[in-house]
Amino acid sequence: MREETCLSLWTAFRYMLERRWYDQWKEYVETGDQNSSSFPGQIDNTELFEDLESYHLKDRLVENEDFVLIPAEAWHKLLAWYDMLPDQPPLERKVVDLPSTVKVEVYPVEIFLCLHSDMENILTEQFSRADAIHTIQKTMRKLFEVPESAETRLWMKSSDTSCERLRNIHMTVLDSCLSSGMVMIMEMRNADGTWPSSRPQIMRNSVDEQDSYRGQPGVCGLTNLGNTCFMNSALQCLSNTPPLTEYFLRNAYLEELNFTNPLGMRGEIAEAYADVIKQMWSGRHYSVVPRIFKTKVGHFASQFLGYQQHDSQELLSFLLDGLHEDLNRVKNKEYIELRDADGRPDQEVAEEAWRNHRRRNDSVIVDTFHGLFKSTLVCPECSKVSVTFDPFCYLSVPLPVSKERVMEVFFVSVDPAAKPVQHRLIVPKAGKVSDMCTALSQVTNMVVADVFNHRFYKIYQADESLSCILDRDDIFVRGAVEEDGDELVLALYLRERSHYREYGSSNSNYGTSLFGHPLLVSVPRSQCSHEGLVSFSRYVRAPDPSEEVEEQEEAEDDEEEEEEEEELYKTNGVNDGNGHGHIICRFSFDGAVIYHTNTDPCMDVDQVICLFSTAQPYVAIDWDPDMKKKYYNENEAEKYVKHPSMEIPHQQTRVDLQQCIELFTTVETLEEENPWYCPNCKKHQLATKKLDLWSLPEVLIIHLKRFSYTKYSREKLDTIVDFPIRKTSSSGEPPSRYDLIAVSNHYGGLRDGHYTSYARNKDNGQWYYFDDSKVTYAREEHIVTNAAYLLFYQRQDKIRQPTLPTPLDSCSSLTHSASGVASPNNREDGATSCVNMETD
Repeated sequence: MREETCLSLWTAFRYMLERRWYDQWKEYVETGDQNSSSFPGQIDNTELFEDLESYHLKDRLVENEDFVLIPAEAWHKLLAWYDMLPDQPPLERKVVDLPSTVKVEVYPVEIFLCLHSDMENILTEQFSRADAIHTIQKTMRKLFEVPESAETRLWMKSSDTSCERLRNIHMTVLDSCLSSGMVMIMEMRNADGTWPSSRPQIMRNSVDEQDSYRGQPGVCGLTNLGNTCFMNSALQCLSNTPPLTEYFLRNAYLEELNFTNPLGMRGEIAEAYADVIKQMWSGRHYSVVPRIFKTKVGHFASQFLGYQQHDSQELLSFLLDGLHEDLNRVKNKEYIELRDADGRPDQEVAEEAWRNHRRRNDSVIVDTFHGLFKSTLVCPECSKVSVTFDPFCYLSVPLPVSKERVMEVFFVSVDPAAKPVQHRLIVPKAGKVSDMCTALSQVTNMVVADVFNHRFYKIYQADESLSCILDRDDIFVRGAVEEDGDELVLALYLRERSHYREYGSSNSNYGTSLFGHPLLVSVPRSQCSHEGLVSFSRYVRAPDPSEEVEEQEEAEDDEEEEEEEEELYKTNGVNDGNGHGHIICRFSFDGAVIYHTNTDPCMDVDQVICLFSTAQPYVAIDWDPDMKKKYYNENEAEKYVKHPSMEIPHQQTRVDLQQCIELFTTVETLEEENPWYCPNCKKHQLATKKLDLWSLPEVLIIHLKRFSYTKYSREKLDTIVDFPIRKTSSSGEPPSRYDLIAVSNHYGGLRDGHYTSYARNKDNGQWYYFDDSKVTYAREEHIVTNAAYLLFYQRQDKIRQPTLPTPLDSCSSLTHSASGVASPNNREDGATSCVNMETD
């Protein structure tokens, strides 16, 4: 075969030949004279190099003028026939597939390489635009002798101040926009799970202490960044889910990051989660600050932006879905047309449904948490049965809801001398205010008020729903009179008057502030006088005659000032200073000023009616601070009597977890807002639906639906759910027995609350109580409470036996503070801990 035929071969590589040597070789071949003076000799590319030390190519070389390109096979033939000048490197160049063209890359990208720990030691290497970032990473590991076991990441530095993280190591140099002259920095993860680039470069004693700390991996708190206890609770539960944590600790996620999934988060959620887990399980932190993770979550899920309180289950749902899509092994999801069962065996249909699910969804989340529901729909008209099998990631099970509720109210007698009486009532949950009054007494004409901040916040009408009243509201019920009776029911507010008048306002009144309990008082119209209004106040004692003699001289000194004040109150149309109306009448009692106001200055006191609101007429006692100290009996004002109903212990509702699951699988009829289209009837039907658990995952998450939202009410159910912690299984039993491994707790009500968690450490088998940055030992008998919200169970046949012994002091209390000081504390409601259950 003639030598020139080799030049027609095309490969993925081309080699550069200096044009003069190539022309001479071509002439030599064409003459066919082996003894010709045109014999080219050894391959010589000297003219292409800028110098013969670095063998760096000259700039702006032109193809077919300065050099020619030949295929790789032709090069190897020429090299075999003619050899090459000593020490001269071959000029191998890749054929790269650029957008809309294929081109030989004459000038590769020249990158400066260094380690984060030694940025003065810079090495230079050339890479093709078609090379993957992974190639650069392998080259740097080799050049800088980085162990294969070390976890690394790369940064691209394009200027003195700009650095960009190269997350997708499978991208090409071209797609990553790398160009010659840029610096590539490799950093290695610290032993404590942090990255050098993320750690504050501030030398403090606390940093040294943190470096010297060695604790049980996984026993690590999470700092509350401001109402982020919901996030911390969910993270602690996932952190103590062995298969997921071990997946991240052994770096299996690095090869499965999916950067192109349109449903994912470019791998950023998975990486941020991995960073938190590696820090928590390094054994070198008392507590970790998950700030970067919180920022990433808010970036991809705007509902979690800011620092408001959220639901730990909602955060968990987002996180599991985000991790799944970021780690989905399926890069291109195919369209799959679903088939109806059509009478086929359940096993066959279920296996088909699971295969179809895995064809589009294949990740560690699916491996660990996904199971199958069996859904059966029956048409009420034609009895068509439709069976489908659908994947699930967690179970949201309802709690049995009682039709009754317990309310605590204060009954205030018409008799002003009688103390309020606290009652415990059982009322219909969907009832009205009138039902509460009926339960309290057969008297139906009552005034029901919500007291807040020393005033009547709301007066309830008899036909209003009891769902408007929250358990934490202070409800006062008072017997009232008929509207045409001889008495007036007035609101009485107590206000303390400041020593100085308010300046800068449109009136000349003294500033006042509310204090004590407001009252609903009944006053005969005939006694609307100084003495009549004073007589109803059981906690105002009359002045002692001896005190009056002692104060007479002081009174004379203040006479002029009082006259000025008297003139002020007599002024027509003066506002009371709180925007509630104008002064109608005024009474004086030593240091106290009693007056009545109404928005209509022309109204007579006899026109006042009793079902009012805070914007309607009321009576106020403005107390001089000195007189308040002498005549206001605060202890007497706060006293109340407990009705015998309060002595009956309130029985906490308890149900078994199995009851909740059975309620979840109960047949139900679809709501009108969500009908089912029957293929037989060709119309939407309110079919019956039944869910069954077909196949269960390795880790089963059960969400107890404590927050109940209906058309009529919104409430949190404090029912105690008795859930099993550990079950002993006998031989031959199916692998559907589970052991509890973590619990997310919620304390408080609908509007506020606090999240904590219990979790079992996978290495030593010990239970711990996590309350943000505080971690303490826990006992199994304290785990079941009415705060349990999310339950994490692991299948028994997948549980690995602890590799470390249980701590000897696991029954004692031990709390690590941020400074590393251990302090003993005790808890009555759960783990031994010093935790204060403060709301966020």
